[in-house]
Amino acid sequence: MSGAHEYIFKYIIIGDMGVGKSCLLHQFTDQKFMTDCPHTIGVEFGTRVIEIANKHIKLQIWDTAGQERFRAVTRSYYRGAAGALMVYDITRRQTFHHLASWLTDARNLTNPHTIIMLIGNKLDLAEQREVSFEEASRFAQENGLIYMETSAKTGENVERSFIETATKIYQNIESGVLDPNSVESGIQVTTTLIEPAREQQQSGCSC
Repeated sequence: MSGAHEYIFKYIIIGDMGVGKSCLLHQFTDQKFMTDCPHTIGVEFGTRVIEIANKHIKLQIWDTAGQERFRAVTRSYYRGAAGALMVYDITRRQTFHHLASWLTDARNLTNPHTIIMLIGNKLDLAEQREVSFEEASRFAQENGLIYMETSAKTGENVERSFIETATKIYQNIESGVLDPNSVESGIQVTTTLIEPAREQQQSGCSC
């Protein structure tokens, strides 16, 4: 994909330590799975340009640390997020129980129209599952979230989760629900030329 991108969407990835947030980012931006990599300290960043409805959209993705001691730092990145991927590990029920706390932060610190995607990661370990698809789907439905299960290791549904979130954001722009010129929208309208079209800045993995 070459030429200009018409929009920049800011994303954040949130959730407990070790649920695979950085792995999801790296799989989406580089189509690679990194093993044995350190936990994110503070925040890391990656970008990729996608196409929605014949529009080139650059996703700026902030991967936040899951440790409690970094919460004060990472909360500042919630502001101005157009999309949020809230991740838990389907093989660790504790990470699912903590979603209410993450969701409270997301609701309080983002704008009312931020699209929040709930992601149950580590689908490749489904035989070790502790949280059923039905239970997570019910939680998502009750809280107005989109739900998807992914595997950052195999790549299953990773691209789809980022693109579906972007599609919802774009639909909100087109319908007038979201003003892309608002500072809080998490969107920039731009025609900046990009070279190369797909770029990755700093990335890591917190599997």
